[in-house]
Amino acid sequence: MTTATARPSDRRISPVFLGIVAVAAVTGWATWTGFAEQPGLAVFLFVTAAWVVSLCLHEYAHARTALHSGDISVGAKGYLTLNPVKYTHALLSIVLPVLFVIMGGIGLPGGAVFIERGRIRGRWRHSLVSAAGPLTNVLFAVVCTAPFWLDALAGVPRDFRLALAFLALLQVTAAILNFLPVPGLDGYGVIEPWLSYNVRRQVEPLAPFGLLIVFALLWIPAVNGVFFDAVDALLRSLGIGDVDTYCGFELYRFWQTDPLCTPGG
Repeated sequence: MTTATARPSDRRISPVFLGIVAVAAVTGWATWTGFAEQPGLAVFLFVTAAWVVSLCLHEYAHARTALHSGDISVGAKGYLTLNPVKYTHALLSIVLPVLFVIMGGIGLPGGAVFIERGRIRGRWRHSLVSAAGPLTNVLFAVVCTAPFWLDALAGVPRDFRLALAFLALLQVTAAILNFLPVPGLDGYGVIEPWLSYNVRRQVEPLAPFGLLIVFALLWIPAVNGVFFDAVDALLRSLGIGDVDTYCGFELYRFWQTDPLCTPGG
């Protein structure tokens, strides 16, 4: 078990994160105002940057909750700076989820911060540390869907509305997938403290492959269909239709937009 000394720099927001936020803000403005010559490119940058921001906050929520639960080592590891480069698996945490957004329009959970669980006491605290990340995605989903279920879309430009619908889809899929009780994912981390030692010991070898298991299952057409039917039903209940999310994804992939999703199409 390592020791950690609190320093102001351990909690100072990273310029890398601020840069990502700036990209999201500028491209979001360009999408809203129609300033960009290529609206699809602006949407691509806006959604990607906003998605990375949500990934950073997801991991920050894990780290911050762990800090208040007893793991003071998270500060020295840089997890409280919101810098994605500091994550234990930057490739799994950032690059892979972004690639999945581009390829399949799905918010795939990634690998993340390393929590020293031995410092945390109490099963409820362990569960809360695991739940904190996907709860952040739930909060993002609420924010993204609010204009739809509050019927506050009057005056919202079409491209921004579609981008927001697609971003909401990513947050909903990320929350659902993260909460799956699959070893290696946050959902399993929530229930793990309540399982018997024998069960945890038998399941532990599967943890490194949890993400691959989810990936493989989603490639099965029947499973994929059931999953997205459930996601679409949830989004429809929040006022976001299938056309909004589909055209949001098509606009995001600006290099091959479906004519159906172009104005007047």
